[in-house]
Amino acid sequence: MTNQTNSVKTNILGPTFEEMLHPQSAPAAIRALAEKARTENPLDPINLFNITWRKADGGINYFVMPHEITGVDAEIVVMVAKDFPTGSHKVGPAYSCMIEKYVDGELDPTRDTLVFPSTGNYGIGGAWVGRRAGFDTVVILPQGMSKERFEKIEGYGARYIKTTGSESNVKEIYDECNRLTREHPDTIRILNQFAEMGNYRFHYHVTGTTIVELERELEQRLGTRGIAAYCSSMGSAGTIAAGDRLKQAFTDCKVIGLEPVQCPTLYNNGYGAHDIQGIGDKHVTWIHHVTNMDGLTCIDDQESVKLCQVLTDPVGGEVLMKRYGVPGDVACEIAGIFGISGACNLIGAIKTARHFGMGKHDAIVIPATDNIERYYSTMRETDERYGRLDACESVVRVEGILHNQKTDWFKDGTPENRRQWHNLKYYTWVEQQGKSVDELNAQLDPEWWLNQQAKVADTDRKIMALRS
Repeated sequence: MTNQTNSVKTNILGPTFEEMLHPQSAPAAIRALAEKARTENPLDPINLFNITWRKADGGINYFVMPHEITGVDAEIVVMVAKDFPTGSHKVGPAYSCMIEKYVDGELDPTRDTLVFPSTGNYGIGGAWVGRRAGFDTVVILPQGMSKERFEKIEGYGARYIKTTGSESNVKEIYDECNRLTREHPDTIRILNQFAEMGNYRFHYHVTGTTIVELERELEQRLGTRGIAAYCSSMGSAGTIAAGDRLKQAFTDCKVIGLEPVQCPTLYNNGYGAHDIQGIGDKHVTWIHHVTNMDGLTCIDDQESVKLCQVLTDPVGGEVLMKRYGVPGDVACEIAGIFGISGACNLIGAIKTARHFGMGKHDAIVIPATDNIERYYSTMRETDERYGRLDACESVVRVEGILHNQKTDWFKDGTPENRRQWHNLKYYTWVEQQGKSVDELNAQLDPEWWLNQQAKVADTDRKIMALRS
């Protein structure tokens, strides 16, 4: 494999963690260029400065789900990721993993090929980030992922390698990474979202602190008190790292992890294939702070797919308006913010509200990782499997999946369960991926995670030094 980049090495101009959290803290000239490029030239590298949860006016990009849809009194607040470059917040971890190694002198665009192992959105983010930073870029992902994912990767100028299987076949991705490293040790640089703490740090500092800052607005708008729970499905387990920041700010906040019923790895050491693209990768990731989780619940993959279709299909939108009284503009907004994993997170939030008896003063926050643009082919397959969505079926799904969602498949984060979740890391990371038992045991100490969080400031100093 040869590197396709022959440009003279120049420093990468990218944001600090603080500038991703607060875009307006970037130099005014850079901010102006980034805002202009956001719509006029989405492939311009200056769009690295648009990796943020904030909108152009500085407001946080979120949405409050109507109670008529959720069927619970708790306020379910959706963090909207569709307006990130690439249409998913996974571009943030891709950038963070890359920039941390770059500022430490480990990466050279004139020499290295970046490899992003992924089941979808992280790989797409890596394709966009890697090429914007001037690197030859390869994404490894299973052949069973939606065709839109492969099209996005090519559209951003990167290449891809297909491995066998689908969402839960991560071992095969690791095997391909190891092969490339053996064959091209001098040029291949693996940016493994499942192991790189840059992924954790992006969500701890940027996603988590954004939600902390949103809380005051929610209190004034909704009358909520703090953040009662944060629910996130787990693929790389980067997004759930925001929960570590939330628990520091709101000591009663519950962090709830979600995985598919069809692949219940943490729930009961289970395995299998499923159709919630982006989560449930059949192992416990290195960066997952499992001993800080307050609960774990499993979500049926077909309920997630069916719900996603209702929320995003015009037929479902009509039902939301006519039967449930959702205003037209609200139904349209809902249609634009949900993908399959977002629908999974919504189901998980409802299960969490019912399990803990949360009410009208409780805010439950979930991420909507991407939107329906990545899943049109999956929706067509859903039509072929179940028949075309109509009004009657839409009502059945709202009532059955949301209003009558059960609290089954729920485990609390007891000390015993947390230690079991931690122990499951051994089989991937010590037996297969070269970590030591001492490294694994170190993660049981909360201080280990605090030290990881503190590295944000050091990276920011190094990024700023490149600009001088």
